[in-house]
Amino acid sequence: MTSINTPRLPLPPFSYEDAVTKVRMAENAWNSRDVAKVAMAYTPETRWRNRSQFINGRAEVETFLVDKWSTETDYRLIKEIWAHNGNRIAVRFCYEYHDADGQWFRAHGNENWEFDENGYMAMRHASINDVPIPEDQRLFHWPVLGPRPDDHPSLSELGL
Repeated sequence: MTSINTPRLPLPPFSYEDAVTKVRMAENAWNSRDVAKVAMAYTPETRWRNRSQFINGRAEVETFLVDKWSTETDYRLIKEIWAHNGNRIAVRFCYEYHDADGQWFRAHGNENWEFDENGYMAMRHASINDVPIPEDQRLFHWPVLGPRPDDHPSLSELGL
């Protein structure tokens, strides 16, 4: 397991290329739905606001992710950089999933991230809206539990 003292490259201050890399790393980790792997990207005392939930620390992050992925079935996510400066990155994202009744949704959101000096996320603020969609309007088609293929369109290319 990675120690909090082991740097998570790239480190701040982020260049544009570094920020794009950090965003894609986060997207790939979340698409793995590997709770432990995702949680290790955050500081032990990370603070989140996710919709109306306030989450403090890695243990709460792990509980949140287990709950999330137990109800958001066939989850697929695309993130895209919006802005960056120093140790902060802003992203926009969409993800698709269906509920237990088979209703598909596309969630649209924005996140603001702040990183510590070792490249771990110390704060995450997320605003998210879920929109029901018919299955035939899904746009994210790649195998579940894996990264988005490099040749799959981005959010901008999909017009989202």
